Amino acid sequence: MNEESRITPAQRSLGDMDVDEFRERAHRVADQVADYLERLESYPVLPAIEPGSIRSRLPAAPPRAPEPLEAALEDYAELIEPNITHWQHPGFMAYFPSVASGPGILGEWLAAGLNSNVMFWRNAPASTELEEVVVSWLRQMLGLPDGFDGMFTDTASVSSLLSLVAARHAVPGLDSRGEGLAGREGLKRLRMYISTEAHASIEKAAVVIGVGHAGVRRIPADEEYRMIPRELERAIAEDRAEGWAPFCVVGTLGTTSSTSVDPAEALARICEREGLWLHLDAAYAGAAAILPEMRGHFTGWESADSIVFNPHKWLFTPFDASLLLFRDPSHFRDAFSLVPEYLRTSVAGEVHNFSEYGIQLGRRFRALKLWMQIRYFGVDGIAARLREHCRMAGEFASWIEADPDWELLAPVPFSTVCYRYHPSDVAGDGSVEGTLDRWNEAILRHVNETGRVFLSHTRLRDRFTIRISLGNPRTTMDHVRRCWMLLREAAAAARSA
Repeated sequence: MNEESRITPAQRSLGDMDVDEFRERAHRVADQVADYLERLESYPVLPAIEPGSIRSRLPAAPPRAPEPLEAALEDYAELIEPNITHWQHPGFMAYFPSVASGPGILGEWLAAGLNSNVMFWRNAPASTELEEVVVSWLRQMLGLPDGFDGMFTDTASVSSLLSLVAARHAVPGLDSRGEGLAGREGLKRLRMYISTEAHASIEKAAVVIGVGHAGVRRIPADEEYRMIPRELERAIAEDRAEGWAPFCVVGTLGTTSSTSVDPAEALARICEREGLWLHLDAAYAGAAAILPEMRGHFTGWESADSIVFNPHKWLFTPFDASLLLFRDPSHFRDAFSLVPEYLRTSVAGEVHNFSEYGIQLGRRFRALKLWMQIRYFGVDGIAARLREHCRMAGEFASWIEADPDWELLAPVPFSTVCYRYHPSDVAGDGSVEGTLDRWNEAILRHVNETGRVFLSHTRLRDRFTIRISLGNPRTTMDHVRRCWMLLREAAAAARSA
């Protein structure tokens, strides 16, 4: 059959793909996705390709005439699926997990079919109200009080950016919304405070809102990589004396490098006393608050002005889905609401018009996939999976501690372990740090080149640190044991090289 004969009547018409053809192709796509999930472990987690190797096999110009959909699906199977980094793979243990569960994928498909743009209630009534319900469900699951409201954004970077804009708007007498920040005489420079372990997106947000790098002061962390409250107090006092205008503190509950937890309760007391906004970044570790036994890590977060938690990290939700929670919605609405006449409705004030609480007018219908998977797994089922990830991480950490040639480099409060190879017969003084770094870099490279697992690294106290982060429901102890075996084999090879 030639290519022309595979062109459908719908492709020759001026309409959309007809429903019968869509149904047929949809079944094929569903099979293709299911087949992918079934054969995940047949792929190396990292594809062995060079930059540009996929682009060179794709047409440089778009097709002028219709092409058979089968041809696109065949190219997908040959070029795309095998050559991605497989975040869904049970051997993907790098960075933080970002896993799409089965029910979440189905919810994403349904949302795509509806194509509901959740701007305001009138144009998306069921979508808006489902988002209200799912936000409330998640708030309850996290153990936060009724006073918190919220909405979904795409990523923690945007959730934090919106929170810092709201924090700036809440500064008494500043009127940054009306008057801006540029060229105003007598305006004190804004100062915000973050830990040395805070995510880079916070500093990016400071650049966007006009605070700039100079307006960000990094507060030292203690031996366990937690912000030191007394250092924060000292910094605020120094800055006020020097004419700065402190306005915001950003704490992290589960830092990017080590997953350490800033003392939210102490930070909240300081912010209340000093009149500062407290934003808490719990993008990765927030899921752990679903477990009652983990709530101690989050003591005090109920006093924050805003919190971000990403279900698309450790809650098996297809990317993207970031939950932004806030204690006083009026700060966000007052900072962002701008409603032209063509968007005004008779129900304004009675419902959430979510576009008034952030930058975007158009918003994806993210609540549907979360609603589907919370109902499918149940809160207890989700908790059981999170608990198992923490158990597996704890067991892996125990292997590190029991082996004299390896060492933990940070506490393990959740499901991420930071460690390195440090043979017991090698001195622990600074003279060998360069050698240890080279060995651990070689170990990481060797393990990742096997294609069986994928790990990432960071630097803690300027030491090259290997990380394993567990959070995939498809990952079992067999995968974790395989990782440990590969690490020890790579260590032997690195030292003998």
